[in-house]
Amino acid sequence: MATEFTMAEAIIARRTEDRVKAGAICRSKVDFAFANDITAPPAIKEFGRIGAGRIFDPARAAIVADHFTPNKDIASANQVKTGRGFAKKMGMRFWETGRCGVEHAMLPEQGLVLPGDLVVGADSHTCTGGALGALATGMGSTDLAVAWALGEVWVRIPETLRVDYVGSRSPWITGKDLVLDLIGRIGVGGARYMALEIGGDAIADLPMDDRFTFANMAIEAGGKAGIFVPDDKTLAYASARAARPFEPVYPDAGARYAKRMEIDVGALDPVVALPHLPDKVKKAGEVGDMRIDQVFIGSCTNGRLRDMALAAAVLKGRKAHPDVRLIVIPASYEVYHECMRRGYIQTFLDAEAVVATPSCGPCLGGHLGILAAGERCLSTSNRNFVGRMGSTGSEVVLASPIAAAAGAVLGRIADPRELLGDDPAIFEGI
Repeated sequence: MATEFTMAEAIIARRTEDRVKAGAICRSKVDFAFANDITAPPAIKEFGRIGAGRIFDPARAAIVADHFTPNKDIASANQVKTGRGFAKKMGMRFWETGRCGVEHAMLPEQGLVLPGDLVVGADSHTCTGGALGALATGMGSTDLAVAWALGEVWVRIPETLRVDYVGSRSPWITGKDLVLDLIGRIGVGGARYMALEIGGDAIADLPMDDRFTFANMAIEAGGKAGIFVPDDKTLAYASARAARPFEPVYPDAGARYAKRMEIDVGALDPVVALPHLPDKVKKAGEVGDMRIDQVFIGSCTNGRLRDMALAAAVLKGRKAHPDVRLIVIPASYEVYHECMRRGYIQTFLDAEAVVATPSCGPCLGGHLGILAAGERCLSTSNRNFVGRMGSTGSEVVLASPIAAAAGAVLGRIADPRELLGDDPAIFEGI
């Protein structure tokens, strides 16, 4: 009798000769392997230490300089220089500032992460690629060096938590609300070393950008990966961009899951995650009078075109509260250019926002918006740990682009319907 696989198991099974069973460790081929400006230098050092002379396939490897770029200081300039030189020597992919974007947004745009792939990256939010039906997962720089050298990795096959979304989603509910709600239900360790497999009838109308947001935060529930079952939207997105052939993978009807959940999207309200963990989830309208000093709209979680469109719809004809610094950072130049064409950048400037070049920005406490002690930021990013965006005496609250933009206008955290009313017509066509 044939083995019935979950998506994660099925993807690995195509790339290994070892037995595929949840909990087993196997040796598996990879389809793409990458690092960023922070994680590349130690990977490069290890690559040399093990005596590797070449990349397994330069077209399937990349360094994405996105965290501290444009270089904020001498140390970051040296990091990028190291990565640039190595990439040029090995013939692998590298993009200069002005062409580069946030890795987890740009690599799918470039058609380098595709349905059915096994993707590894030296960054925990590599799981973003799961929106395309790939098994995409983060690893340390040492393991990444070996993947670059051999095109293979050791993988502990994860158990799978299957989540089915049903019902009709309100326009107020974004992918960020869905994933924050899930993390609030299961906790930051609720999917530890598991694959989140996402499906259900309600996913059909969820835009790709929202799926990337959801998959991005699988790691915040402890997940090894967050994988959406491919559908017509997935295949249309991938087919229009693919840099190489791909073959989607689907779960078997008889797949065995460690756990299953069903969630009615029609019962959800806009939510936020309060300091200092992503599972401190509360309805945005029930937070109370929580004032904010800064709003950040961007990052690998919510810096895509739909995120910019939603924020621009809220901010059109409005200005940021006098006590709020509003920072908007598109996640890639593809997004930036389209925002220019559609007039979103002008809307942000009219709202008195700072619009910065594509980068991770303040998300990791890097630059372009560091918080001082006692300050609070309402952010569309993925983590609100102590000191994540600056001082250990600061606070970060996570929210969707809709709630973040509304908060920027109000100067406090609130259900966006308080500002905009109950009519969702503002988001028609987005």
